[in-house]
Amino acid sequence: MKLSLLSILLGLGMAAPQIYGLAKPAAFTAAVRKFPRSLPAGYVLMALGTSWFLWNVKQEMLADFAAFKPHMLTAFALIGLGTCIFVQDFLAVRGLAIVLMLLAKLMVDTGRPHLGATAWVLVIQTWAYLLIVAGMWFTVSPWRLRDILNWATGSEKRVRIGSAIRLALALCIVLLGLTAFRAM
Repeated sequence: MKLSLLSILLGLGMAAPQIYGLAKPAAFTAAVRKFPRSLPAGYVLMALGTSWFLWNVKQEMLADFAAFKPHMLTAFALIGLGTCIFVQDFLAVRGLAIVLMLLAKLMVDTGRPHLGATAWVLVIQTWAYLLIVAGMWFTVSPWRLRDILNWATGSEKRVRIGSAIRLALALCIVLLGLTAFRAM
């Protein structure tokens, strides 16, 4: 994937919920507060995260693991399925954490070849490492995301300010994709 396309998609993907948060803060608050314990969202995110991880493992060409790859794929698929069955508390947060870490891998892998071309690549790389830290933290203590979301949606003013800040960041990422990363 090209860095410019990735930046545009990341920015637009980040902007969409922020526009909703600015337009309908009450509905946004209700949806955000339901998310951490949402089983349907958890199933979707765990399925996405497990599938994406399995695809990454399948694409990996390390000779040291070649003989074990079929067993690893089966074991990881069973872990993803088992998590959906036996670890349903905060499943959406755990699924999101996995997706965040896999997204960060994509961001780092896509940006790494262009580190020497422009310093703006560090914006994407830094964001990726922040996603990794967040993913690890929310995997270990998923209730923290619930607490953060409850605080961030504690008032309409917080929702609007937070959405505006995140929207500005999203638009900056899109702008980078359209300008600084255009040829990458």
